[in-house]
Amino acid sequence: MADPDLNDVALFVRVIDRAGFSRVARELRVPASTVSRAVSRLEDTLGTQLVQRTTRAVHPTAEGRAFYAEVAPAIATLHHAARGVDGADRSVRGRLRITAPNDIGSTFVADVVVEFSQRCPNVDVELELTSRTVNLTEEGFDVAIRAAQRLPDSSLVARKVGELDGELYASTAYVQTHGMPTSPEALAEHPCVLFRAPGGATTWSLRGPHGDLDVPVRGRIAGDDYTFVRSAVLAGAGVAEMPRIIAAPDVAAGRLVRVMPDYVRRGASLYVLHPGARRVPARVTAFGEFIVEAFARRQGATAAAPARTKRAR
Repeated sequence: MADPDLNDVALFVRVIDRAGFSRVARELRVPASTVSRAVSRLEDTLGTQLVQRTTRAVHPTAEGRAFYAEVAPAIATLHHAARGVDGADRSVRGRLRITAPNDIGSTFVADVVVEFSQRCPNVDVELELTSRTVNLTEEGFDVAIRAAQRLPDSSLVARKVGELDGELYASTAYVQTHGMPTSPEALAEHPCVLFRAPGGATTWSLRGPHGDLDVPVRGRIAGDDYTFVRSAVLAGAGVAEMPRIIAAPDVAAGRLVRVMPDYVRRGASLYVLHPGARRVPARVTAFGEFIVEAFARRQGATAAAPARTKRAR
């Protein structure tokens, strides 16, 4: 016996659900004879009569009822799967796999994912935090969030989310005990928590009211992850430079204060990337739009800057 045509099987299920050919034909905008022939082809393939035809209605035979009970759940599953990969209705649904750096992922991106899930309840989000560069296509990820001065050439489509300019912060308790440095020179009198500074010393390149300047700083505590730097500063270890999107919630809660607010350190840019494709899933597009919006809110902007979408370079 030849395998039945799945389109014919789907039409048979619909005919039983609607109890007739005419109603199905109206829904699909095809002649009733087209629907009837599909069911007849299925009967010929299976070698059994599935429906009893009358002038008023269509009723399944005993074989038809048994076949319907077997195939109807499978057809429903197929329809559900098709919607899950963004079928014709382009609804925002399905599974969204995201990779992000540990520090930005455990702070800013975690907040974004929670808000996005509330806005798009039909999307299941999986987030993997890692410092390595993930191959999205080979490892089955939909989206990557990356911080970089300049992206390497690739087939990925990149959208710039915003600038990760660094600002100087200390804990409220530290400032109450040790005072607030008010000039770049005063940083020499304060312990600093350093980011990726082996040897306990580095230089912060700051932009201030009088232009750019390099400020040498020292500290006994250093880390290669801003999550650690933030925690150390909150514990009162001293002054640190970190992106505003990481420090903002603690500033709003009164746990951190900004030090020397007229000075900023030029940092990397934050990008959201996805594999190039002729048809990008709606959930990927929706998340890209949402993270740009969330970044602007976190940065304290009144409105998001115009989006710039380009090929990653």
